[in-house]
Amino acid sequence: MTARLDHLVIAARTLAEGRDWLEGRLLVPTQPGGEHHLFGTHNVLLSLGPDAYLEVIAVNPDAPAPPRPRWFELDTPAMQERLAHGPALIHWVAQVPDLPEGNGVLALSRGENRWTVTVPADGHLPGGGVAPSLIHWQTPPPPSRLTDVGVRLGHLRLGTPDPDALRAHLNTLHVHGEVEVYEAPRPELGAQLITPHGPVEV
Repeated sequence: MTARLDHLVIAARTLAEGRDWLEGRLLVPTQPGGEHHLFGTHNVLLSLGPDAYLEVIAVNPDAPAPPRPRWFELDTPAMQERLAHGPALIHWVAQVPDLPEGNGVLALSRGENRWTVTVPADGHLPGGGVAPSLIHWQTPPPPSRLTDVGVRLGHLRLGTPDPDALRAHLNTLHVHGEVEVYEAPRPELGAQLITPHGPVEV
């Protein structure tokens, strides 16, 4: 299995807060995404070129409570406390050529989009966020429809107490792209985005 970075996940307390934070840092507009009815969330999107994108995601206050834990730990007190300090890059998702439904893989849809994705039953972030979720697009992925505003991923940095284990996991997936793994006291993520106005760290 060969995987490549599909998208970055920035979470926020509200979608408006996350959108304004990102647009204020990058000085480029995001685009409407949509709602995830199973998880009670909604998002906005930003193109990172023809093969990748970034999503800002938040709990949708107008949606009913979901029947299962929200993804990306958005229900947890720890994540809510973290986001009280501002939006944060919390996770990344890698695209794979095939991902059959079942065994923790869900088949999801939104509008014209159809995909399968790994989502732990309890909503936890794999590896504290540094190990990727996996996705397989059954329809053309979002970058094929997003407006290219000239932003590109420079690199993704993944900090973890066990860098050797994370590197071994990524090697198993044959992840390619600008991903750097380093030792850190706790899981942490950082990305450099190259914008028309210069590089920005998120």
